[in-house]
Amino acid sequence: MELSVLVLLLVVPTSLAQEDLEGKVFVFPKETDTAHVILRPTITEPLQKVTVCLRSYTDLSRNYCPFSLSTPGKDNALLIFLLPPNTFLMEINQEGAHFKTDSESLDWRHLFVTWDSDTGVVQLWVNGKFYPRRVIMKGSSIAAKTSIVLGQDQDSFGGGFEASQSLIGEISDVHMWNYALTPGDVQKVVSGDLHGNVINWRSLVYEIKGEVLIQPKS
Repeated sequence: MELSVLVLLLVVPTSLAQEDLEGKVFVFPKETDTAHVILRPTITEPLQKVTVCLRSYTDLSRNYCPFSLSTPGKDNALLIFLLPPNTFLMEINQEGAHFKTDSESLDWRHLFVTWDSDTGVVQLWVNGKFYPRRVIMKGSSIAAKTSIVLGQDQDSFGGGFEASQSLIGEISDVHMWNYALTPGDVQKVVSGDLHGNVINWRSLVYEIKGEVLIQPKS
């Protein structure tokens, strides 16, 4: 009995956690090519529709990446990338859509992005403001085998990080759905009445790598 327990402890990663992170944030305190958070949702089939939302807080004036989803052969299968002061980039399977957004003072930024393979339409909301739609990768799909990382841009499946693109700041309230949210759904998320069915901040399966802290949300 004792031997079997010991074997179980050896094979279960001690850094892997599932936790309700309501009221908490991941803090990325410095520029690095190592610190990141791995998210481990269960995705069993290719994604043809997707929504990702998150809150980020940073005073960076250079490019940075809060959310990176990579698949084998597609390092930017779903990429959220910020180019300060006011350009937002979303990529699906290596094809990008740029959005010019309002310049904002130092504050939390609440992002929602949706993509629908049927039409290729990409939608972006920032702090409740809806921006003109773009169209990319119509008829494509995101492979089910994924590597999802917060705080770094993957240049290969699960790695290839560059310190110059790392986030210095905070991330909270990360959710992901396997469908495109409607404007009404977005309002439900903002009010706390809707949570992700693929990634759920209230039941997050994650693994911290390097110097990333969990702190109360200010």
